[in-house]
Amino acid sequence: MKRRTPRGLDPEERELWQRIARTTTPLERQTSKTIAPFAPGIEDEAVPRKRPATKPFAIGTKSDTALPNNNLRHGQKPPPGAAQINMDRKAFHKMKRGKTVPEARLDLHGKTVAVAHGALTAFILTAQAEGKRLVLVITGKGRTKDDAGPIPARPGILRQQVPHWLAQPPLHSAVLQVSQAHQRHGGSGAYYVYLRRR
Repeated sequence: MKRRTPRGLDPEERELWQRIARTTTPLERQTSKTIAPFAPGIEDEAVPRKRPATKPFAIGTKSDTALPNNNLRHGQKPPPGAAQINMDRKAFHKMKRGKTVPEARLDLHGKTVAVAHGALTAFILTAQAEGKRLVLVITGKGRTKDDAGPIPARPGILRQQVPHWLAQPPLHSAVLQVSQAHQRHGGSGAYYVYLRRR
C-alpha cells in the first residue's frame, strides 16, 4: 500500500494556524534527557536496542536451548492405571494380574450418579471397618449414545466418576490404591480398591 504524500495547508488554513500560534505561550524548555523524543517510526539514537545474543548454528547440530515446559496436563491427576504404587509392589502386581480375589464387591450397574455416590461411600467405609483390604467396584463400561451433538460425550459416567470420588473426602483416607481390574474381574468396567488398615 502506497503512502500518501502530505497535501500541505491551504492559504486559509495557514492563516488560521498562524493566528492560533500567536495566541499561545510556549512551555518551559526541557532538556531532551527528561523527555524522550517521540515520533512514529523514529527511534532514540541515545538508547540503542539490545538484540538477543545468538550463537552460530550449523545444519545437523542440536540446539542447546531448553524448550519451555508446555505440559497441558499439568495439575491433572493421572488415570488410575498410571497412578503411582502406594501399596506393596509384589501384592500390587499380583492384584493387577487377577491373582488376588477381592473380599467384597459392589455393582453400580443401572444406578444414577447420586445413588451410586452414596452406595460407594457406604460400601468403602463399611468394608474398611470390617477389616477388608481388597474390594471390587463394578461400574460397567457405559452405553454408547447415538448423540449427534457437537461435543462428544465419553461413555460411562460412573466409570469416570468413581476414581474421583475415591480420591476425595471422606473416602481418600480409607483408600490406599485404585487400579483398573483384570479382565476376569471386569476389565475396564471395574476397579480394584485396596483399602488402608484401620
